Amino acid sequence: MSDTIEMIRRACVEQLLSRKAEDIVVIDLRKTADFVDYFLICTGTSDVHVRALADAVIEGLKAEGQRPYHVEGYEMRKWVLIDFVDIIVHIFQAESRRFYGLERLWGDAPIERVEDDTLINA
Repeated sequence: MSDTIEMIRRACVEQLLSRKAEDIVVIDLRKTADFVDYFLICTGTSDVHVRALADAVIEGLKAEGQRPYHVEGYEMRKWVLIDFVDIIVHIFQAESRRFYGLERLWGDAPIERVEDDTLINA
């Protein structure tokens, strides 16, 4: 993994943890998909929480000199997608996360759970 990708991944996790994101997972798609290296998925507890998580990631990475290529769903706040090209951050409300089931969809890829800024193999 390149240093830049690792920095983006760690900075995103730090920002999400700082705003109390729930159930953070990292899906390693390097051997499964050719459009992205990692999905970083988490849950926010409300519209306001999802927006705060998205703002923290966007602003935190901006401070590191990284701007998202694309952001989707920011106004609806049910599922916000923040695309950093090699890493895509998905911030869901619980119901949307269950409905779309990205962990099930990409179940063949290695999944790591984040607990207090450490990755744990799932």
